[in-house]
Amino acid sequence: MPTETDTTVAAERRENFGKGFARRLRAAGKIPAVLYGHGTDPVHLALPGHQTALLIRRANAVLDLKVDGVSQLALVKDVQKDPVHQIIEHIDLLVVKKGEKVQVDVPVVITGEPFAGTMANLDSATVSLEVEATHIPETIEVDVEGLEDGTHITAADLTLPRGATLLTDADVLVVAIAVPVSTLIAEEEIAEADAEVAAEQAEESEQGEGEASGDEASDSE
Repeated sequence: MPTETDTTVAAERRENFGKGFARRLRAAGKIPAVLYGHGTDPVHLALPGHQTALLIRRANAVLDLKVDGVSQLALVKDVQKDPVHQIIEHIDLLVVKKGEKVQVDVPVVITGEPFAGTMANLDSATVSLEVEATHIPETIEVDVEGLEDGTHITAADLTLPRGATLLTDADVLVVAIAVPVSTLIAEEEIAEADAEVAAEQAEESEQGEGEASGDEASDSE
């Protein structure tokens, strides 16, 4: 039995098409898919549902398909899901070969904690890379440990895996460190309240001085 980490998938060719057949296929625990690329004719397949669903939880998964006893590497390019039930309805697969480079969008993940009182805002959830099909990174990590307000991390600042080329524009903002808006608002409100209190105290003090002056004038009369 294949494990969750085994990318070898036994795929079946299918000759029948249409929504009705696809529903019956999914009811049988399988997922309709199409394999294309490298100038070949599209091949319609049926994939084992549970195993495939586990494998494609990782972005840009590469499957080792077994079709009619022949191995073929395939990059998961598109996963179509039912918007309500999130059932996988169809998968598009791209033929790839070892050593071949492909263009993929890789998720960005923030690690660490920025300077106290600030937060890290993820402006770009993914970055585009050209990388070997068999060495696609699962994520690109951005370490924000101790970074202060106003720090900007662009695509050019990212640490890429060996052999990967950045396709995203180098100036694209990926992560920004800033003080939360709610904190700024709260600080402004506190400052305004302190100013009002100070103004009231100053006014009371002036009134007190005025009354004291009046009493002194009365005594002198």
